[in-house]
Amino acid sequence: MKQTPMHDQYNADLLAILPKSAGRIVEVGCSSGALAREYKNSNPDCEYIGIELDPAYAEAARRFCNRVLVGNIETMADDVFSTIAPSDCWIFGDVLEHLYNPWQVLERLRSHMTANHCIVACIPNMQHWSVQANLMAGALFYQDSGLFDRTHIRWFTRITIIDMFTKAGLVIEKAFPRIFDNSAGTKVIEAIRNTATSLGMDPNVAVNDSLPIQYVLKAVPSR
Repeated sequence: MKQTPMHDQYNADLLAILPKSAGRIVEVGCSSGALAREYKNSNPDCEYIGIELDPAYAEAARRFCNRVLVGNIETMADDVFSTIAPSDCWIFGDVLEHLYNPWQVLERLRSHMTANHCIVACIPNMQHWSVQANLMAGALFYQDSGLFDRTHIRWFTRITIIDMFTKAGLVIEKAFPRIFDNSAGTKVIEAIRNTATSLGMDPNVAVNDSLPIQYVLKAVPSR
């Protein structure tokens, strides 16, 4: 199946929580290398390594990364993995949902992390009101990108994101939602509030969890 289209934009929210003076960063799914480009503007001495499935994407990213490995983080051989781990920071910008076993990947990384290492990630929120509306309408049609990206394999909500990192031996040190214009979902959001109330759930939590389109987080090893 064709990958999500390559893009030349970087996630400013991810960039903001990257360690400022990391010696080595590994970005899984680095696309065109846009995030590497921006990060190395402020920390040019960092060894920035990308991992990409698509050779064409990897070639584009080599303009900005120190090196790019073509391969799959899930099936990466130990001898190759040992050349990039441990690293100060691992980046998964809208990538964990594309993996068959992201839980196992996080556990593998955790086994090579020390207290000063971290994982930063951006993860789509499948509790978003637009997803709930489409499910109610039976209109779960896949797209080339976005929440219904046809290459998504796993689906996460705020609660299951926390659960995934906790089970991998990690604690989320910092997290925040990415919320954009939700004006088109006013009626759906009110319906979510009413449904939560009728089910004996906290309507405010249900509504708040339906607003973010993604969550950005930084996780560190559990003490």
